Amino acid sequence: MVSAGTAPRGLNPLAVEVMAEIGIDITYQRSKSVDEYVDKEFDYVITLCDEVNEACPTFPFAKHMLHWGFKDPARVTGSNEERLKAFRRIRDEIQAALQDFIASTPSP
Repeated sequence: MVSAGTAPRGLNPLAVEVMAEIGIDITYQRSKSVDEYVDKEFDYVITLCDEVNEACPTFPFAKHMLHWGFKDPARVTGSNEERLKAFRRIRDEIQAALQDFIASTPSP
């Protein structure tokens, strides 16, 4: 599994914090561009937010392309606590969507 974006800007400290809350350390991850993966083979490519879906390149070697429209928590303004709340909500929504996807996808 890989993760990448259309405009990598480095790890968001709020993303690091909310992932650590559920026991996932992403501090050693790096922000990557989707361009690094366009020519790779994937069973599934899943885009997560509408801006990315519109700007995402075609993955000619992906067997399936899916789009799950989540709001980008990095765009939320307000206090630090309001922004953390948005990151937690999206983290939990993505986790639930992944669990549903895994449960409904037949094993190869």
